[in-house]
Amino acid sequence: MKKKNLGVLLLVLLLLLSAFAGCGKETAPAEETPQAAEIQGTLRLATTTSTQDSGLLDVLLPAFTFDTGWEVEVIAVGSGAAMEMGENGEADVLLVHSPAAEREFVAAGHGPERYDVMYNDFVIVGPKEDPAGVAEKSDGDAVAAMKLIAESKAPFISRGDDSGTHKKELSLWEKAALTPAGDWYISAGQSMGAVITMADDQLAYTIADRATWLAYEADTDLVILSEGDPALYNQYGVIVVDPAKNEQINAQGALDFQEWILGEKAQTMIEEFGVEEYGQSLFLPNATGEPTVD
Repeated sequence: MKKKNLGVLLLVLLLLLSAFAGCGKETAPAEETPQAAEIQGTLRLATTTSTQDSGLLDVLLPAFTFDTGWEVEVIAVGSGAAMEMGENGEADVLLVHSPAAEREFVAAGHGPERYDVMYNDFVIVGPKEDPAGVAEKSDGDAVAAMKLIAESKAPFISRGDDSGTHKKELSLWEKAALTPAGDWYISAGQSMGAVITMADDQLAYTIADRATWLAYEADTDLVILSEGDPALYNQYGVIVVDPAKNEQINAQGALDFQEWILGEKAQTMIEEFGVEEYGQSLFLPNATGEPTVD
C-alpha cells in the first residue's frame, strides 16, 4: 500500500510541475488578419494608357483601396491630356510619363511638387521583314532607326495624342532633323495598345513603352527592332493637383495616393509586376521620396 500511495504522489507532483512549467511559457500571439480600411470616398486618377493597358493598375489599385479606403476612378489618357485635366481641376492626382511637360505643369503652379515613381523604356517595333532595315543598320541608335523608317517611307503609326510616348517620338524626329509627313506616316490619336494592334494589322513600325509591348506582344507578329538607347528611357512621376483649383478636388485622397505609391509596399509590387508572366519587371521602381522635376 505504501508503495502504491508513493507512486500516486509522484504522479501528482509531476503533473503539477508540468502545469507550472506551461504557465511560465509565453504563448505566441496569433497573427492578425489585415482588415480593409473603411471606404472614404472616390479619388480621380488621371494617368497614361500604358499603366492601364499593361495591367499594372489592376494590381496596384485594389491594394491601395484596401489600405486607405479610397476607391479610384481611373481616367486613362495620354500624359498631355492627363495634365490638361489636372490643370482644369478635373482630376485629383496624376501618374504620367512626360517629364518635360511635368516640369512645366509644376512651374505653372498646377501642382506643388513632382516625385519619381518608376521607369522602364521605349522600344521601336515593326514587321519581321523590316523593310527599312532598322535592325541591321541602326545599331541600336533610336535616331538612326527613325531616319531609316522615314527614308524608306515604310508605314509608321504615331500615337498622335500628346501622350508621353508621342512626345518621345516627336523628340526623336527632332533629333533626326525630320518632320514626318506623307501617306506612310499615320497619326492614330489612339492608346498604346490600340496603336500596337494597328501597327500589326498594317505591317507598320511604331514606338511603344516596353510594359504595354510585353502585354500585347504575343498577339502580334511584330518584333523589337531597336532598343537599349538611353534616348528611349521612360520615367513616370506622380503629381498632386493643386487643391485650390476647386472644391471638388480630393486633396486628402491625392496626398494619400502619392504617399502610398512612393511607399515600400507599392514599390515592391511595382518591382514584382510582370516577373512571373514575362520573366522581367515591366516597371522598375525608383521612388526616393524627394521631389524632383529633372
